Amino acid sequence: MRITVYDGAETIGGNKIYVEENGRGVFLDFGMNFAKYGKFFAEFLSERSSRGIHDPLHLGLIPRLNIYRSDLIPSDVELSAFPQLNAEAVLLSHAHLDHCGNVGYLHESIPIVASAITLAVLKAMRDSGRMSGGSELPYHSPRLQCEDSRVLKSSRNDPYVGRDCICFEGMSEELINFLCYKPGQDGKNTKKLEPGEVCHLTDKPLPFDVKAYEVDHSIYGATAYILYGDAAIAYTGDIRLHGGKGEETRKFVRNAKNVSALIIEGTRAGRGEDVNVSEREVYETCLKAVEESKGLVIADFSPRNFERLETFREIAERTSRQLVVTARDAYMLHAIQLVDGVNRMDGVAIYSELKERREKWETEVVMERWGDAYVDPVEIGRNPENYVLCFSFHDMKHLLDIKPDNGVYIYSSSEAFSEEQEFDFLRLYNWLDYFNFSTRGFEMVLDEGKLRPQFIRGYHASGHASKEDLKRIIDEIDPDVIIPVHTGNPGWFSENFEGVRVLRDGGSLEV
Repeated sequence: MRITVYDGAETIGGNKIYVEENGRGVFLDFGMNFAKYGKFFAEFLSERSSRGIHDPLHLGLIPRLNIYRSDLIPSDVELSAFPQLNAEAVLLSHAHLDHCGNVGYLHESIPIVASAITLAVLKAMRDSGRMSGGSELPYHSPRLQCEDSRVLKSSRNDPYVGRDCICFEGMSEELINFLCYKPGQDGKNTKKLEPGEVCHLTDKPLPFDVKAYEVDHSIYGATAYILYGDAAIAYTGDIRLHGGKGEETRKFVRNAKNVSALIIEGTRAGRGEDVNVSEREVYETCLKAVEESKGLVIADFSPRNFERLETFREIAERTSRQLVVTARDAYMLHAIQLVDGVNRMDGVAIYSELKERREKWETEVVMERWGDAYVDPVEIGRNPENYVLCFSFHDMKHLLDIKPDNGVYIYSSSEAFSEEQEFDFLRLYNWLDYFNFSTRGFEMVLDEGKLRPQFIRGYHASGHASKEDLKRIIDEIDPDVIIPVHTGNPGWFSENFEGVRVLRDGGSLEV
């Protein structure tokens, strides 16, 4: 078995790992490398969708391979000189863009393998977001060449094309129908969705015997894999031991014992002080902050961190407040309910955004199911002490409609790791200062003449294993070879373990 790491060996995210045997192979994730993208692009400077794969290929943001969607290749891009891999599937670890955000570039014949929750979340993200290029998943809008064949345009009449979806666990009929239907497609003059095949892993033999294991991460549906061929290879995806599903991670570790190669994430390997904060500690810290608050409370946590959302729902109930989520959050929770049957919207309100029109996913699903749960911004402004509002930095503009006099903003997400993210915190601080909000979880401090965010322990639990937990995982599995990915400090592994191989941008290893 040959392992090739095309991306993600020395950055946090962007994993693109290819495992091959006897001319057949699979990808382990195919994510967007935000560190590399950030070198060239920013909020108002992005890759051009009208040029297909031209921009990311030319800038080295995706590997130089002949494996990409046929409709994304403009006439001035020639792929024939690049290796053409026989990739039979991409095994997704979870639905974070740094692991799945470039899958939409892959050839349309390459199916997705994922957990049922990951498939549901990806579909909800696609329905409710403005996805393009690599993030068009699990369906895409076909592109056509313009008169100038270097330029591509989205077809107005051709249906959306779905990618085949393979699940390694049972799926309800409701979930399958959700994956195969785009809200609004029954309307007059609307584009239909031609779904790909949705099936179980047993119906689609892969080059390897694949075993999938649920693991603990900051998003539901996270999966680790063990591939069995001439050797055994384990891939962690993103993983931790200190969350609510830590025992699931331990189960994977026990089953991965003595594999030939362990491909393991190392997000926290490059950090100094590295002490775990548990979800229970987050609950207690945030509960105290809400109990001490008299006005509106805003809770800011990572998108799709549904475990944290449930934490704040419990806090809201405990403090006689009502949790308010966005319509997009509600749609995501609907998608997850199709998998596990849990109604996480019970007692939860939906923020009624003031906008010209609502998308079909909202009117046909969210409003149809929970229309009575919508709360107007004026009502929140009149009775702010009754609510915990789930907003992020990008939702700050809605405070102009709520018009709160004061409040508390609880930041319950990851720290800023780039100068651009620090600028976002300065903008966030300006919004909060304008509406007289105090902050929890971070504060702005003067550092060398500049205001910078300083983060306060206890308000956020990392989605990644600490250095001590990484050591425990590696020691118990005891692999012959360790291949670090998803880390800014691969050298930490070499300093602490034998058998470490860092495979940089196209580096390969036979096991």
